Amino acid sequence: MGKYFGTDGFRGEANVILTVEHAYKIGRFLGAYYAKDGSCKVAIGKDTRRSSYMFEYALASGLTASGADAYLLHVTTTPSVSYVVRTEDFDCGIMISASHNKYCDNGIKILNEKGEKLNDDIIALIEDYIDGRKDIYPLATGEQIGRTVDYAMGRNRYVGHLIQLATRTFKGKRIGLDCANGSSWEIAKSIFDTLGAKTYVIHNDPNGVNINEHCGSTHIESLQELVKEQQLDAGFAFDGDCDRCFAVDENGALINGDKILYICAKYMRDIGSLETNTVVATMMSNLGLFKALERENIQYEKTDVGDRFVYENMIQNGHALGGEISGHIIFSKYAVTGDGLLTALKLMEVMLESKKPLSQLTEGIKIYPQYQENIRVESKPAARADEDVKQAVQRITGLLGDDGRIVVRESGTEPVLRVMVEAETDELCKNYVREVVKILRDKGYAV
Repeated sequence: MGKYFGTDGFRGEANVILTVEHAYKIGRFLGAYYAKDGSCKVAIGKDTRRSSYMFEYALASGLTASGADAYLLHVTTTPSVSYVVRTEDFDCGIMISASHNKYCDNGIKILNEKGEKLNDDIIALIEDYIDGRKDIYPLATGEQIGRTVDYAMGRNRYVGHLIQLATRTFKGKRIGLDCANGSSWEIAKSIFDTLGAKTYVIHNDPNGVNINEHCGSTHIESLQELVKEQQLDAGFAFDGDCDRCFAVDENGALINGDKILYICAKYMRDIGSLETNTVVATMMSNLGLFKALERENIQYEKTDVGDRFVYENMIQNGHALGGEISGHIIFSKYAVTGDGLLTALKLMEVMLESKKPLSQLTEGIKIYPQYQENIRVESKPAARADEDVKQAVQRITGLLGDDGRIVVRESGTEPVLRVMVEAETDELCKNYVREVVKILRDKGYAV
């Protein structure tokens, strides 16, 4: 991680940590960096936060002042920006979103010409420019000043692309959709309606401050209630920028990212599309996923937390499926990033082709109880490297054996240390987590 950019972009409270000046400078740098050899086209999307409009204008001003053209997709999803960039000859793309965070936060995610997360070398140059350690780029003048282009049609092309991926009509299926008052608030319903489903949509009335507020993939309860009350076939919940998806089965039970990976891995294996017979997950995926995959003779690999690391592993090794417990699911044949809508369509495909409800599709996976506490600390590396903490982790690991595990890791997006335990009972999980947390507090790391 750099000074400003974490594993998923530059994120923080709007105009406190991430300011308009930062956005303008990022635009100035990107415009100058990519336009140095000629014309430059940059696609910009945003979520529904009030501050997203402010950052959109600041980025566009910086880009055009450096001679680049800014193509505005307006309110749209992160995966749609990725799709447009990689299919329409853009130099890079920008998504303005803090994903699942509260509305007062925002973020700037930068994608390269392939729609992938920008590499660390260029991120380092951006940070140098923000801090004044790079030469000031000259302002464009005359005909060299860039244009701002309304490009809503790019978002519409993405919607058409997703609709074309469906293998069957959804006619006769009753589906709930929780749009988190975010980027999917118009797109999700239009896709499912076009494919023939009877849709029941909640949290699709954004007002700039209600994104992710007790809704979406981080607050699944209201979708669970909707599915049970309306006796729906399934429900899908997205986060603020719609690169995540959680599902709810017909009984209202949660289908998290690990269960989605299990369902899709088995189906793809059976139809011959699980390249290398391997699933890529992260160290935070549940032990139950790995044991279920082993029973199915499906291999798996673990990466650091972050869909970026999952995707890098997939591309390097030719794997077709990967993701995170949080609902970032990547199907490398169709996308280079997590895509909540694509994930929902793929789950519908499995249901329709197998003629089984989601509850039956998850019968082969047992999720171990898990408990996690996030501790805000002054120094993440120092807290994690403390000898007493390391000894406690080692001792707990020995006690858990093959029936559990403990993970202490640094957040890639917040100044917190995450302490997580999986074990056979909730009581064991909480006791072991609180033991480590107590050490962190007693030794003065917590703030």
